[in-house]
Amino acid sequence: MGTLADATSQRWDDLVAVMGTRGDPPRCWCQWFRHQRPGFYATSADQRRAALQEQVGAPVPPGVLLYDDAGVPSGWCAVAPRAEYPRLTSYPVAAASADEDGVWAVTCFVVRVGARRQGSAEDLLDGAVDLARRHGARTVEAYPLDTTVRAASSAELFHGPLSVFLRAGFREVGVRASPARPVVRLAL
Repeated sequence: MGTLADATSQRWDDLVAVMGTRGDPPRCWCQWFRHQRPGFYATSADQRRAALQEQVGAPVPPGVLLYDDAGVPSGWCAVAPRAEYPRLTSYPVAAASADEDGVWAVTCFVVRVGARRQGSAEDLLDGAVDLARRHGARTVEAYPLDTTVRAASSAELFHGPLSVFLRAGFREVGVRASPARPVVRLAL
């Protein structure tokens, strides 16, 4: 297990390092769920990066960072009150559950190449749940991929695999929008 830390403005450079320069993370900057579809596509990668930088400067961090044993930033997990993710209101997977007071959502994992398949998602999820708990969450919700139903590339696993959530005590709720896409919740 590495070291976890809230993603604050003092750790911005570490978050940038985790996002890297290739693939979806440096294009999305964990803003996909913070916009409805037209709004996301109306922004540039630079604007989305600036939005995440503003979010890490807020009083409640938008997620957690994981550092390996050498202190190198190796992972990120986004978590916030569900209401801060407008896209969830029209996201078919999230339709299986309703937004309620105190519900926070885990929407994204990014683990650097070279740090994958080492338990990082479990550590990041623990940190995200802890962050939510410390800021008043009563329930943490997520939208993982059930890899026993459908194999996935690393790019598709940004929601995290279902097995990680089940090991952390999350339980499936509602009816699946598709066979491989459950909604899971953990009561705090």
